[in-house]
Amino acid sequence: MPKYAYRALNREGKQTMGVLESDTQALAINDIRSLGLFPTHVKEATKRDEKRARKEKKGLDELYFGGVKQKEIVTATRQLSTLIDAGLPLLRSINILIAQQKPSKLRDILKETAQDIQTGTTFAEALGKHPKQFDRLFVNMVRAGEVGGMLEVVLQRLALFMEKREELKRRVKSAMVYPILVIVIAAGIVSFLLVQVVPVFGEIFAEMGAELPAPTQFLMNCGQFMLYKWWKILLIINSTIITMKLLLQVRAVQKVMDRISLKLPMIGDLVIKVAVARFARTLSTLITSGVPILQALRITRETIGNSVVQNAVDKVHDSIKEGETIAAPLDETKTFPAMVVNMIDVGEETGALDMMLEKVADIYDNEVELAVEALLSMMEPIIIVVLGGIIGFIVVSLYLPIFTLGDAISGT
Repeated sequence: MPKYAYRALNREGKQTMGVLESDTQALAINDIRSLGLFPTHVKEATKRDEKRARKEKKGLDELYFGGVKQKEIVTATRQLSTLIDAGLPLLRSINILIAQQKPSKLRDILKETAQDIQTGTTFAEALGKHPKQFDRLFVNMVRAGEVGGMLEVVLQRLALFMEKREELKRRVKSAMVYPILVIVIAAGIVSFLLVQVVPVFGEIFAEMGAELPAPTQFLMNCGQFMLYKWWKILLIINSTIITMKLLLQVRAVQKVMDRISLKLPMIGDLVIKVAVARFARTLSTLITSGVPILQALRITRETIGNSVVQNAVDKVHDSIKEGETIAAPLDETKTFPAMVVNMIDVGEETGALDMMLEKVADIYDNEVELAVEALLSMMEPIIIVVLGGIIGFIVVSLYLPIFTLGDAISGT
């Protein structure tokens, strides 16, 4: 199919250019107008035109470096579902969304998606060109909705799924705000004492000529280090972070860390609950949307985030491939809680697996919230005790030499 390069004006009167495929120039002009643009020049595209179009698209990506927020995608998904449910064609619905959007990266993605659909590409394939914004879960559910003729229903489920997923993240993040704030403030106070208070005491002790006790000398050394070699601290912190990130990219290290995390007190329980919640919610949404079970399990595996649990899902996938059920291999892995296995077993027997998985997801979303609150309630006194111990050590170290000052003064 021939390609046509065009220059056009958008609704704000700004000039834009691009390249699209069409059978004839007249059809290309209609396609451009359907994107909400007013063409001023249309001609057969050359390689130079395609190169310029790619550069302009790259420039837009750099302009909107912040990317697309999940909230924007959720809102657009829900709006698109409503428009299609009202009886509007898909392409017309997307163009309405484009007209409503402010200049943003999402708007440019929607424009490109509309252009791809106009040239005969499916909606799922068009979205699949933007994996950073639309993951495999999103694309495969849209594909199932297109095939099954229930795209509006699938989009509604997707919006609900993403909202619940973001709500869980929001709860965990909000719960972590207090302990992080306490640690940051306490670190600032300790740094102030070491940089401003400790050197003053150091000068006093030096003038007195008193021999400093070991704790006080250690404190003085820390203060001197922070005052004159603070850049080394930043270098050590940055080096540690970079090293950890590089190590965690190694698959073997990831597996070891995942196993360790599951064995840590309270942390391991929280990791399992988060993994179960993700597994149940994702698999339920995919099955309800008509995605085949084996494909749904492969997609679900990628959303879990722990290699040990992912291995358990792989075993389930292989077992189902051989004609077995989900519950039996899940039970054999000893990774998923017994209650989850029993509920899935009941769901398979009654033919309501998707509904049962949804209930499991709701239960474990609440369990995650309670586990986070319990973990934080234990962290608070631990943080207070540790910080109190540090500040107490500083105070005691500063006052220890006072008991020897009398001897130093009398000796002079």
